[in-house]
Amino acid sequence: MHSDWAAIREQFPSLKKWTFLNTATFGQMPVRAVEAMARHMAHRDELACSDFLGWYDEIDCLRETVGRLIHAPAEDIAFIPNASTALSLLIGGLDWKSGDRVVTLAGEFPNNIYYPSLLANKGVEYVETTWNGLPSAVTANTRLVVMSSVNYATGFRAPFAEIVPLLRERGILLYVDGTQSVGALEMDVPVAAPDMLAVHGYKWLLAPTGAGFMYVHPRLRQKLAPNTVGWRSHFDWRNVNQLHHGKPVFNDDAEKYEGGMLSFPLLYAMEASIQMMLELDPSVIEFRVLALADQCRERLRGLGASIGSENSAIITAKWDGRDAGALAQALKERGVLVSARHGNLRVSTHFYNNDADLETLEVALKDLLQ
Repeated sequence: MHSDWAAIREQFPSLKKWTFLNTATFGQMPVRAVEAMARHMAHRDELACSDFLGWYDEIDCLRETVGRLIHAPAEDIAFIPNASTALSLLIGGLDWKSGDRVVTLAGEFPNNIYYPSLLANKGVEYVETTWNGLPSAVTANTRLVVMSSVNYATGFRAPFAEIVPLLRERGILLYVDGTQSVGALEMDVPVAAPDMLAVHGYKWLLAPTGAGFMYVHPRLRQKLAPNTVGWRSHFDWRNVNQLHHGKPVFNDDAEKYEGGMLSFPLLYAMEASIQMMLELDPSVIEFRVLALADQCRERLRGLGASIGSENSAIITAKWDGRDAGALAQALKERGVLVSARHGNLRVSTHFYNNDADLETLEVALKDLLQ
């Protein structure tokens, strides 16, 4: 299928003013996502929210849409405001014992470091390791492995499906934060096989901040109790005329982790962005994203940069004696948005980028590096 990328780019008004190569920090929302929020707000006024239960029917359709994106059943999807919520649900819901171990990769995003490191007060050992050192770090006492699908600072794309057989054999849980890839790179949860996948949609899914989802495998749902409990926790919560008074009875779906009201405008916007991606075809998006990233790496190498990881949409570059933060600020002053992370100049390409963006970046950097 041939996509009219120039027409698609028109969905992103900010690109008229900025050379935007910074989706790893914030994605740009398409016009259709903003319009989806506006339609919902107008609909609220029209019916004075009298049909609010019907909104949940529409959100159930969004579960199916998310499921199509990551190849999962709708009942495995719950909506969350951010990835921290998902990881906190998981770690807070496990019965930790002294001597247990949590393993993550070195240089992970702080989400994946902070809470695991706090488990030390329960006698839980927290270990950071390289990818190559992961198999030996996963000992008999390991309960959980935590990692990002793509590292936010280096662009390393973890082949986490490779470690799954070892984890399954030992009964170890796998948590994957897909915030830095889902929407740009394909995600097939039957192949990747995480117990939990969390995605905050404000980056590559091109959704507002506060819109996200988590995939929770049925085997995990059987033993992980909700820790956000509210009026929607009881299985018969739609019976609002006679809400249950008493101990809630949870259903079996991932929805049981939501607890209360949802951020409907934000979720409608996320739905519009995901629908766009499904129309474009996730495989086509990944091909374009990685092709642009490869072209960007070659241009930066031509300027003398040392380049980090390959095979992801995050490109990292370093120049001897040059401060990445100062370069990013100087580029911003020229209308080129990138970022700096841990000494790297970080450039991130999405499907709305084009060759002209890469040329503008190259010309600006060439001038700055003289």
